[in-house]
Amino acid sequence: MIAQRSAAILVFVCLYASVFAQVSVPDTARIPTPKPAASHSASKWYDKISLRGYSQFRYNRLLETNPDLKCEQCDKSIGKGQTFYFRRARLVFSGDIHPRVFLYIQFDYSADASSTNKHFLQVRDAYVDYAFDPKKSLRVRVGQSKVPYGFENMQSSSMRLPFDRADALNSAVPNERDMGVFFYYAPAEKRALFKMLTEEGLKGSGDYGVAALGVYSGQSANKPELNDYLHKVARFSWPFQAGNQIIEPGIQAYSGKFTLSSDLVTANIKKNKDLTYTEQRVAGSFILYPKPLGIALEYNVGEGPGFDPEIDSIRVRTLKGGYAMLSYKTHWKKSSIIPYIRYQQFDGGKKHELDARYYEVKETEIGVEWQPFRNLELTAAYMISKRKYWDGKIDADERGNLLRLQLQVNY
Repeated sequence: MIAQRSAAILVFVCLYASVFAQVSVPDTARIPTPKPAASHSASKWYDKISLRGYSQFRYNRLLETNPDLKCEQCDKSIGKGQTFYFRRARLVFSGDIHPRVFLYIQFDYSADASSTNKHFLQVRDAYVDYAFDPKKSLRVRVGQSKVPYGFENMQSSSMRLPFDRADALNSAVPNERDMGVFFYYAPAEKRALFKMLTEEGLKGSGDYGVAALGVYSGQSANKPELNDYLHKVARFSWPFQAGNQIIEPGIQAYSGKFTLSSDLVTANIKKNKDLTYTEQRVAGSFILYPKPLGIALEYNVGEGPGFDPEIDSIRVRTLKGGYAMLSYKTHWKKSSIIPYIRYQQFDGGKKHELDARYYEVKETEIGVEWQPFRNLELTAAYMISKRKYWDGKIDADERGNLLRLQLQVNY
């Protein structure tokens, strides 16, 4: 009501002043016509926020040879009892709310609250970047975000060719994210290159700097903290052009102490009293972007919690594994077509599964991605998988093949 009265008074005053200015009076007494007030319609921070996202719809049961073959870490719709599946449905709010401040919030509205309750809204990322210089070469990121470990881990699922991330590196940071503070450095020309690699469909990882240092919780995204220790991480990479090709070698490492969740430990097995174990890894990456031939190689070694079936115990065990992928980007009638083949291998424990379940994985995925236009992608892949694993309750050796289909919508 006050706002309405104020607006009415303002209109009345303006009309009165306009009429009064036209009344004939002596020049010496004439009151000059008021000039229009200067506009003060400065943009608000929320005017600079953009909205985007993507959704992935999958079916994994075609030509399936073993319905007991599953992958808890990756796509939970693999195996019996599954049909159509929303793998991801993401919505991102982001923007420069200040020349030095960048805001990023990402929601996933296909998260599972439990095995019987699906499609819940969940926060995936929620962080703010502060730039120390006008060119934003040096930034600090605070909040829940991706941990700079592994090229494929940092690569958006909307960009990645294979259906799921490789076990070997993704087991280091399940969900790829955690709460922490990270410093990123990259000169302006490298930041421009990172941007081009994603905008031109070359399957880039995004801008995580050429150098990254950080500390983080270590329990992974949307998980409660279970100890007083912080994880440390460092990553260095250097993308550069070599003729028509773009190459990005990189190295990364992290260390910390991880505490197992008590509800994921079998009662009668041997384990540390506080369920806390040392973990550390180092990984190398080599990326040749698909122009048109693409090569991606990543491998990591280290140690962390893992179940040992010979002594019925969870202990610190060595781990190793990685992947190699070939791809080729071509075009047909303005559409993009990228066939690929990836082989992955992993021997090690997975800290977020029951009893830090120990795995021996060998898997090949042969697929092709077709993007008829920017907003739509279709991917088909044939997977040949061998997965052996042990925990306090299970000793399994599953082998099988299946054809996987995915429809992705970018918006």
